[in-house]
Amino acid sequence: MSTTVMEQTVSSSSSNIVNGIDTDAVHTLIDDVDRDPAKGMTHWRVASAWQGGTHSRAQVDGFAIGGANVSRRFAIDMDEPFEIGGGNAYANPQEYLIAALSACMIVGYTALCALQGIALQKREITTEGDIDLRGFFGLDPAVPAGYRELSSRVVIQGDGTEEQFQKIHDMVLATSPNFYNITRAVRVAPVLTIE
Repeated sequence: MSTTVMEQTVSSSSSNIVNGIDTDAVHTLIDDVDRDPAKGMTHWRVASAWQGGTHSRAQVDGFAIGGANVSRRFAIDMDEPFEIGGGNAYANPQEYLIAALSACMIVGYTALCALQGIALQKREITTEGDIDLRGFFGLDPAVPAGYRELSSRVVIQGDGTEEQFQKIHDMVLATSPNFYNITRAVRVAPVLTIE
């Protein structure tokens, strides 16, 4: 999240843990990044490998923040539905994509509310969109291979006012990394290696 935008939401009377977030730690991170922008630089890496059929496994081994490597180990399995030639063992990449968008936004709502001392009882996001398989199968070059549009329904309940929640909603849309990544073109430069 942008430091200047985040600072506007900081409440000086925040408690230590709000909505499951250690607000003191977040305040410290914001202050550190404000003083030294290099501390706010992060690097993310996921290595994906074919597991057979339409099944792939993405492996997360860590990330870097402020030049320091942080070890974390997670595996994310993906597949396709039977109807698209898959084994239907896991959610597919499109479902993970919109799940990642919603999860990132939920983090934003949770953290921004916590920093303002707003206790939340509920936050839900339902996101959906259509993909025309003519684009995926290469049947019609005029048909995009992916989503043309996604719609999201955000439900939030807590002790904030309608005005506070609207400001937080606007800030989430302005600062969520995955909302940014999906709503703007991100340059991707694949390099093919043949072994």
